[in-house]
Amino acid sequence: MFHAYAAFESQGQFQPYSYDPGEIGAEEVEIKVESCGLCHSDLSLLDGEWGRVQFPFVPGHEVIGTIVETGDRVSHLKPGQKVGVGWYAHSCGHCHPCISGDHNLCGDRQGIIMGRHGGFADRVRVKSLWAVPLPEGIDTQSAGPLFCGGATVFTPFMACDIKPTDRVGVVGIGGLGHMALMFARAWGCEVTAFTSSADKGEEAMAFGAHRVVNSRDEAAIKAEKGRFDLILSTVNVSLNWPLYMETLRAKGRLHCVGVPLEPIPAHAGQLIDQQRAISGSPVSSPSVLATMLEFCARHQIRPKVEVMKMSEINAAFERLRQGKAHYRIVLENDV
Repeated sequence: MFHAYAAFESQGQFQPYSYDPGEIGAEEVEIKVESCGLCHSDLSLLDGEWGRVQFPFVPGHEVIGTIVETGDRVSHLKPGQKVGVGWYAHSCGHCHPCISGDHNLCGDRQGIIMGRHGGFADRVRVKSLWAVPLPEGIDTQSAGPLFCGGATVFTPFMACDIKPTDRVGVVGIGGLGHMALMFARAWGCEVTAFTSSADKGEEAMAFGAHRVVNSRDEAAIKAEKGRFDLILSTVNVSLNWPLYMETLRAKGRLHCVGVPLEPIPAHAGQLIDQQRAISGSPVSSPSVLATMLEFCARHQIRPKVEVMKMSEINAAFERLRQGKAHYRIVLENDV
């Protein structure tokens, strides 16, 4: 039996929950959970914002743990190996995106908390491809958020072919944005933080920003006209999109990794005249996850985390709901 924390209704409280996972699949690994990060996506699903939850609901998709069992067809991972798991738990392995290395775009991909039970538990199972070994030099206590939040903001640097000479603006200096600043600075870019919180200016500079712009000040944003090669939006609220589009240089890109619920209005003229683009990306593939971890180890990048016990899961979710997380919450397993 696996022992976890589950909610039984939308916006409900978490309670101890046990379930039988059945026999391990031939291509699966079973992981003893050491810790699991708490992501805003967990809260969005719990609160019914995305409308795709099956109850009982066991969230948690930033898992750090140790392999304790492998399926018959798993040869590249062994019991005792330390690994991490992010948003995805399964991909088919044979469709065009998969054989191209884009397993995160597989039409048959499955999230670890979408129709499955996630990492706020003592154990979890995933297809072995999605259990990524931790390289030396990674701080395991803070590594969990790299597997969702970190991977989410790292992917655009590779997918959008960002160069060290580029100017990058990061909108929203929270759980995602603070890691984006670290990545952009280590990448070699000129980095600008857009934040609505005046008290985050100094921290944004400490995370890697060269400059800070008040995102509530339209005049300040207008003054950035034609500056950026990439604007990376990490927020889940609507922005003045046409205004931000004007901050892009020729061939600049507005890239979304945050998920506003409202559509993004786009003026064709703004796109066509300077060959600008609007794009987005999900959490990365296993190969990009591995590359990100090596990058973090090399540059000593660590998310800023608050550590709580997994038994404090209800208090942790409430802290996140109230916007008090600073900047990511990690729950250590005490199930």
